[in-house]
Amino acid sequence: MATKIRLRRTGTTNDAHFRIVATDTRFPRDGRFIEVLGHYNPRLKGDDKLVVNAERVAHWIGKGAQISDAVRPLLKLKGVKLPMPAARRPRRSKAKTAAAPAAPAAAPAAPAKA
Repeated sequence: MATKIRLRRTGTTNDAHFRIVATDTRFPRDGRFIEVLGHYNPRLKGDDKLVVNAERVAHWIGKGAQISDAVRPLLKLKGVKLPMPAARRPRRSKAKTAAAPAAPAAAPAAPAKA
């Protein structure tokens, strides 16, 4: 099961609230989910704007859940430790990991023609 941590929209027209949920990627955005991990209300000020259960987020990340692009900055704002996205991880090139070929031995100097 491919799991993702993403936002689920709640509230009314012109008054959106969001829940941060762990869900299967096959479920619709506002459909079924596995667990509520927090909530976000963009209209509020202060600490009530964003509430996150960091322990449960870490649990789902440990199980392989991917974090959506909308949730990642919210979790950073709360100070949750996040793994680096796979697309941005530095890759080791094969040229650097392979042993460098040995330099050719210096050829003896040819006698000068006189």
